[in-house]
Amino acid sequence: MNKGYEGDLTAAEGWKFLEEDAEALLIDVRTVAEWIYVGLPDLSKLGRTVVCVQWNQWPNMEVNPDFLPHLEAEGVTRERPLLLICRSGIRSRDAAVALTGAGFGPCYNISDGFEGDLDNAKHRGTLNGWRVSGLPWIQQ
Repeated sequence: MNKGYEGDLTAAEGWKFLEEDAEALLIDVRTVAEWIYVGLPDLSKLGRTVVCVQWNQWPNMEVNPDFLPHLEAEGVTRERPLLLICRSGIRSRDAAVALTGAGFGPCYNISDGFEGDLDNAKHRGTLNGWRVSGLPWIQQ
C-alpha cells in the first residue's frame, strides 16, 4: 500500500538515520507553544539543529498556508531526506504526504512523535516517543 510518503520510523530509528545520513533533516511540525513548553529534539551531538515550521497554526489548528515557503526559507531543498516529527505522528504524517506530493524527499514520518502514544491512563510520555526513547532534547 502506498502511504503517499517514504515510510514510518520510530524515534530511535529516526535518530540512527540522522546519525548515518549527514544530509537528512529533522523537521518539527508542532506549534510554537509545544516547542517552548514541551521541548525540542536536540541535534547538537550531530552538529545540526532541528528545523521548526508549524504544520497547523494555533488556535484553530488550520494547516499553515505558508508551510512550504517557510521550509524553503529555512534552506530545506527538495532532494534531501526529510524526517518529520510532531507530538504523536499524526501531523508529521500529513506533512510528509504533502511534502512528498510537492516533490520533496524522500520524506519519513517519526510515527511515535516527540511525546508518544497515550497510555491506559490517557497520558503521553510513558510508552514511546523521542523523550521516552532517551534521545537528546532540550527545553527553552
